[in-house]
Amino acid sequence: MQKTHYPKRIKMLTSGVPRVVVRFTNQKIIAQIIEFNSVGDKVIAAVDSGSLKALGWPYSGKNVPAAYLTGLLLARKALGVGCPKAILDTGFKVSLKKGKAYAFLKGLLDGNLDVPHGEVDIFPAPERIRGEHITTYAQQAGKSSGSQFRAYLAAKVDPAAIGVTFDKVKEKINQTGKLK
Repeated sequence: MQKTHYPKRIKMLTSGVPRVVVRFTNQKIIAQIIEFNSVGDKVIAAVDSGSLKALGWPYSGKNVPAAYLTGLLLARKALGVGCPKAILDTGFKVSLKKGKAYAFLKGLLDGNLDVPHGEVDIFPAPERIRGEHITTYAQQAGKSSGSQFRAYLAAKVDPAAIGVTFDKVKEKINQTGKLK
């Protein structure tokens, strides 16, 4: 059973800077920007990766490209409500270098949200953020990848086109400017 690291939590809460809380479930990525208040926390902006479907994202809501796009979308919403800076709070999740949490952070940063972070080599490669590893796998596996891409194929979505779709959704998010 994991327990709250209270000194770390108190430091975050008393900093006066809102927290970007991100959680990864088995189906999607949930992210909120939360301001601390002694009466109770206040959510000032929120998105989940399911929001990407309305922007044309037919792929999984829990992969690396979806993490980046969710971060980018949350950054646009944060700026739209006057929140230019936040602290990343991943909770108990151990953030692995080049993993989904850092793809999400890269989306926040590319969306112009000021989030303190350390070294640059923590982010996934741009090719991975675009989903090119999925495209490569789909092309190499061919018809034998049916079980892994069953949902995509049933929806008539080409797993090999994920990079092109990523670029289109990213462009839509960037064109929207600051969202409310």
